[in-house]
Amino acid sequence: MWTDIRKLLIFHLLALKLHSSKGAEAEECEDGQFQCNNKRCIPTIWRCDDDDDCSDNSDEENCARKTCAPAEFACANGQCVPGRWRCDGEPECPDGSDEADATCSKQTCPPEKFDCGGSTNKCVSVSWRCDGERDCENGSDEEDCAADAKSCPKSEFQCANRKCLAPVYVCDGDDDCDDGSDELKCSSRHSPTTTCGPHEFRCNTSECVPVMWSCDGDPDCPDGSDEWPERCGSEGSQSRRRMNCTVEEFRCANGECVRLAWKCDGDPDCKDKSDEADCPLLTCRPDEFQCGDGSCIHGTKQCNKVHDCPDQSDESGCVNATKCEGPLKFLCKNGECIDRAKVCDNVKDCKDRSDEPKKECGLNECSLNNGGCSHICLDRPIGYECHCPTGYQLLDKRTCGDIDECESPNACSQICINYKGDFKCECYQGYEMDPVTKTCKAEGKSPYLMFTNRHEIRRVDPVKKDYSQVLATQKNAVALDIDVANNRLFWCDRFHRNIYSALIPEASVPSQQVTLVDSGSLLSPEGLALDWVQHNLYWTDSGHKTVSVASAYDGLKRKVLVDTELSEPRAIALDPQFMYWSDWGTRAKIEKAGMNGVDRQVLVSDNIEWPNGITLDVANRRLVDLNGAHRRTHLSSSERLGHPYALAVFEDRIYWTDREREAVYSANRLTGRDVSTLAEHLNDPHDIVVFHPLRQPQGPDSCNLGSEANGGCEYLCLKAPQITEHSPKYTCACPTGQDLGPDMRGCVPGESVCVSGWLLVEAGGGRKGVMGSLAGSEHFLLGENLTVAVLGVVIPIVPIVATVVFGLLCTGVYLVWRNYRVNSTKSMNFDNPVYRKTTGEGEEDEIHIGRTDSGMSGQHGHHPPSEDV
Repeated sequence: MWTDIRKLLIFHLLALKLHSSKGAEAEECEDGQFQCNNKRCIPTIWRCDDDDDCSDNSDEENCARKTCAPAEFACANGQCVPGRWRCDGEPECPDGSDEADATCSKQTCPPEKFDCGGSTNKCVSVSWRCDGERDCENGSDEEDCAADAKSCPKSEFQCANRKCLAPVYVCDGDDDCDDGSDELKCSSRHSPTTTCGPHEFRCNTSECVPVMWSCDGDPDCPDGSDEWPERCGSEGSQSRRRMNCTVEEFRCANGECVRLAWKCDGDPDCKDKSDEADCPLLTCRPDEFQCGDGSCIHGTKQCNKVHDCPDQSDESGCVNATKCEGPLKFLCKNGECIDRAKVCDNVKDCKDRSDEPKKECGLNECSLNNGGCSHICLDRPIGYECHCPTGYQLLDKRTCGDIDECESPNACSQICINYKGDFKCECYQGYEMDPVTKTCKAEGKSPYLMFTNRHEIRRVDPVKKDYSQVLATQKNAVALDIDVANNRLFWCDRFHRNIYSALIPEASVPSQQVTLVDSGSLLSPEGLALDWVQHNLYWTDSGHKTVSVASAYDGLKRKVLVDTELSEPRAIALDPQFMYWSDWGTRAKIEKAGMNGVDRQVLVSDNIEWPNGITLDVANRRLVDLNGAHRRTHLSSSERLGHPYALAVFEDRIYWTDREREAVYSANRLTGRDVSTLAEHLNDPHDIVVFHPLRQPQGPDSCNLGSEANGGCEYLCLKAPQITEHSPKYTCACPTGQDLGPDMRGCVPGESVCVSGWLLVEAGGGRKGVMGSLAGSEHFLLGENLTVAVLGVVIPIVPIVATVVFGLLCTGVYLVWRNYRVNSTKSMNFDNPVYRKTTGEGEEDEIHIGRTDSGMSGQHGHHPPSEDV
């Protein structure tokens, strides 16, 4: 009996163990995973995706057959992909059926496309034909282009290298062809008998330059004779360029002013490099590391995986002690590295003997359940490793998951679509994928560049590098922008302190040049940007320390938008809602605000010294990032960058001017590589822009969507940032000295009052009064939570006769005035969208104007403003 009971007990124990082992096998996969028939675990989302992830196809069994949508292409294995991916040169179907010859060889190019022909059977935009770039893989789009690309128009000069130049650049003393051919056979022009025109100056070397260039502080003659003291005075023309540098600035030998902190910092900031002359050799303390540029950092910051040196030299040559170099090395537990072939060879090569573990040598872990790896298991002499196929990565050392290649900003030119095992690049409307470079290229006409070159504005083709002159005989052209739709040019001349406008074909005709803003409103204009949708022109002025706006086509309606906390405002750029500007003053920064001046915020203020040019990658919404995050250095090189000044971005290229090297360069926008020279031997180039319709995409004009023109505004109508769903589409603005009326559209005269002999000006465009200042604009609050505000003060002007004859009469007048003021003074404060009006009667003689938000308060009078007036 006991024997039967014992047998029965053993039977139950064996059954229980078998049941538990089966349960363990069944629970081998984690939540969110599917267990294949071969016991492999894969993510559940991979089930029934028409891809054999289990390697035994068990994840694709008993799956419902998919039906592809009309806009999709059905792969041979049943998978669906977008129809536009068919025959695009890249297989997206796992079986490659979307690129099969039987399907793609029958492709016919539409009329707006060029057939590359041959075995490639590709179609490209017909506008790319003979544009100087090979877009077909076989180069057929650039064949038989002699009449189009290899010969210059009759009105232009053809260089020996086939570059085309405007005749004005031939025999001008500059090598504009880059091979010297434009300066050959020019002896007659430079002979001693050369006669210059009545408005020209004859150099000592016989060249002729405009007389207005003489004694302007910039040598234009090859020998500099236009700036010699004999002509320009005992001090020479340099005195005209010398500015009164502040105590915080260093005066360069050429008269420029740079920050005092930049002297002897190892980096030449003066154009003549005089700030680095006669500097003592910099030595670092024993506990410091000396960077390649001579600066010092604490020794603990070397090899800490953080770039602390400006030239990143603190992280060069660092040894990573956590892994051995190369796949044929084995890392011992004590940190030693030995050859992998010496592992498990019965010889203890690691000092800690970690290369000869008895239990692991000779064991193939991959033979049991694929080592627990979801895809590839590689057995090693000691242990094993899980690997993934291309397009996947390890998630937990065992399971492979899809790599989201789109997380990298360099993955695609514009649109990145991630899918399992791979990714796909696409382009925005108006662009097309180049089959050769795999980048997005604009359809339609080829783009060209326009840049200022001190005395002129030039145009250059970025591919063919052909030159032409747009505007000449300028004194000091520093900034420009364009209206592509209307073919109009805007530029400013710092010498004359004017902003001009003209149609591009007529820009060289003086009678066609319109002065939009004259020297009465400008002191030192720096940057210029056009709002091509609302048709307003914005500019920075480092002299007035302001950011301003004016109506673009006549310049008659003007407004100062920002005039506080600015030191040296320089470049400015616009998108359809915001304006961005750089400030290279003592506290260098890049800022952002609505195009009506509200919602001002600092984007970048750390690790920045001299922000000169800024530009917007409008297609990809990047500030070359609109919110100041995700900063990335595209190019850092003392050899390639001298004094970069202005930037422009289009397609996959970034363009910039360099004042020190006197040239225009370009590089790949994503990598910073492929640097090329577009123009050199220039004369102090400043601003640069790209001319192409896609640079200024058209959108709705918020000020003219309704029945009322200009939004019903009496003066300026400015686009408002869409901060919330309740934000207004636009706001009205009035000129300095006027306020918005009760309807928030019309303008009413601003008023002033005389108190105790002091004139207190009411919010005059943010300008300071005698007794105090009112921060911000009189129409707009620059706070974070306010969209628009109006501050108006209605104060009667009481005439006081300045006749002191009788003391009693003076006292009587004063008492009458006081009694009247106490009973009539009112203060109004509007905060959109809730309007609040407060009126009060006070006992004091002083006038108080207060704002409820911190940091935006101002005062007129002798005492601080009250909390809320």
